[in-house]
Amino acid sequence: MRVRVAYYIAQALGHCKQKKKIYHDLNAYRVLFDDLNASIEVSHLNEDGDPRLSSFGLMKNSRDGKSYSTNLAYTPPEFLRTGRVIPESVVYSYGTVLLDLLSGKHIPPSHALDLIRGKNLSLLLDSSLEGQYAEEDATELVELASKCLQYEAKDRPEIKFLLSSVTPLQKQKEVASHVLLGLTKTPVVLPTMLSPLGKACVRMDLTAVHDILLKTGYKDEEGAENELSFQEWTQQVQDMLNTKKFGDIAFRDKDFKNAIEYYSKSVLMMPVPSATIFVRRALSYLMTGQAELALRDAMQAQVCLPEWPTAFYMQALALSKLGMETDAQDMLNDGASFEAKKQNSWRI
Repeated sequence: MRVRVAYYIAQALGHCKQKKKIYHDLNAYRVLFDDLNASIEVSHLNEDGDPRLSSFGLMKNSRDGKSYSTNLAYTPPEFLRTGRVIPESVVYSYGTVLLDLLSGKHIPPSHALDLIRGKNLSLLLDSSLEGQYAEEDATELVELASKCLQYEAKDRPEIKFLLSSVTPLQKQKEVASHVLLGLTKTPVVLPTMLSPLGKACVRMDLTAVHDILLKTGYKDEEGAENELSFQEWTQQVQDMLNTKKFGDIAFRDKDFKNAIEYYSKSVLMMPVPSATIFVRRALSYLMTGQAELALRDAMQAQVCLPEWPTAFYMQALALSKLGMETDAQDMLNDGASFEAKKQNSWRI
């Protein structure tokens, strides 16, 4: 299964190269499993639990990279020297992922290379795998990792070499990944009553979610807004209203970076937090590839309005982006339940 992970990552990186994009900050935490819409489509997605590479690490093929979020010990040397991400940096990071797969833990590349040079492979390989692999296969992977971790970028192999090296090492190709992982497939049961917003979240259709939030506006918060009384005309309150207005304009125009900025200022200025602003900022975070922050805001929206279906649907969307499908389904069910409750109260 670990070799299969290495194969799928190499396949995804090859796909990125074809699209003239660099995968930034590759590490083991970027690997997702199963049918996740937040992954790069390297082949037709299925429900076999196959490894996928999160699309959060994608960036345009430029030599002007951005900072790595990983520990400096695992950062490509040229990035530490120049602050730039180059295609060869991805190969170096692939080598660090191979180390994780081989050892079952984080080993600094410099230490791993010392072990490899000293022929101390037993100290490098995960002891829990003893007797479950062919020695020559392990040696092949160790040598590939060594080539990827060369200090000089020019000495590292090309991405196509990664795939050609790992492909012949795959075993039990006919066995589904979820079987190799020891997982039992369970059918996904979606709630039968879903609003257009809920359905858009299931489809991971961020554009449709944006359109629905625009049409809804702030009407779900009617009656929950704070009383401004005589302070309404003070400069402080006027600044707050203007900041919110600028955020709404940016959100409407799909200028999500500025929407985040203005909504963040609004959150600090408002005496009573707005669930709608949290939800709008959550979607803005999703649009800019920041799913963890989106989840945090969606949860804040639920704190403001505990039975608001939109808050649950947005949490489901963020959780799906993070690969937490079971939790996402629970949130969808909760959102649908509160929606049904609200509709029943209207009938009464």
